[in-house]
Amino acid sequence: MARLTKFLCVFFLLSAPAAQAACTGTDLIAALPSEARERVEAEAAAQPYATGNFWRATRDGRQVVIAGTYHLADPRHAASLERLRPLIAEASALLVEAGPEEEARLKEAMARDPSLMISDGPTLPEVLSEEEWQTLSDALRARGVPPVLASKFQPWYVSMTLALPPCAVEAAKNPDGLDRLAMRAAEDAGVPVRSLEPWNTVFDLFAELTPEEQLAMIRTALPLEDRVEDLAVTLADRYFAGQSRLVWEYMRIEAHDMPGYTPEAADAEFARMEQTLISRRNHGWLPVIEEAATKGPVVVAVGALHLPGQEGVLELLDRAGYRIEPLG
Repeated sequence: MARLTKFLCVFFLLSAPAAQAACTGTDLIAALPSEARERVEAEAAAQPYATGNFWRATRDGRQVVIAGTYHLADPRHAASLERLRPLIAEASALLVEAGPEEEARLKEAMARDPSLMISDGPTLPEVLSEEEWQTLSDALRARGVPPVLASKFQPWYVSMTLALPPCAVEAAKNPDGLDRLAMRAAEDAGVPVRSLEPWNTVFDLFAELTPEEQLAMIRTALPLEDRVEDLAVTLADRYFAGQSRLVWEYMRIEAHDMPGYTPEAADAEFARMEQTLISRRNHGWLPVIEEAATKGPVVVAVGALHLPGQEGVLELLDRAGYRIEPLG
């Protein structure tokens, strides 16, 4: 599950780290043998709206611009922001996963209720083997997190911590992903920024995972420590190529050969995670988007993985009668 989680964190954390500016590595998809790469590409291409980060949906006078975002800072965002800025200036609202009000509520809740991150069950040293705990401790120290502090964290939260490469820790203090840049552009233009969902949505979704599933996220993350920079670079490069779904299919197929997995088990796990963390949110966002579009053109800026797929935002709008076209 952690291979998936390393990428899911990029799309779901509300204040994501800035990895690309400090990290270097290899695009793992480009490094695949040709046959394996072609298989991954075919799986991605079979999904609706598999490529592209910028789209327009229209129906009965309603206009929705949909931008797939990458939550980490990267100098390549400058070109994307220039494409979005005039569209945001003309919009009646910018819709994002978490706007300023929801972010403020999140910070307030985390300060008021430590149980959002702190487990009331056994500590991690009590449920992991000694070897696992030592490996995890080393990984946490590399990120500037004292193991004694993290020992009481919820396991899923620890897996999110592991998803941030050590090379990106310093840059993470000033996150500037495309979604945040779009919010600033809206503020400059006097365009209201609205949230698509409550601040606690993702917390509630992760809470549905069993303790065993959460521990599995840590156990399968640890062997990937030597490739964490490669994973970050792969995600960034493929996002800017408009190929975020390709990363999903790569991770799913790679999981087929992970210890303790079968292809059927890996596919089932990915299907569950997609339904829980992506599809359900997309369905929840659709009426919010449609209602906002009745008041004038809107720009929707959400994690790029939410756009493609059978239950992606674009396919849901398509099924609702919208005409979908890529923005050139």
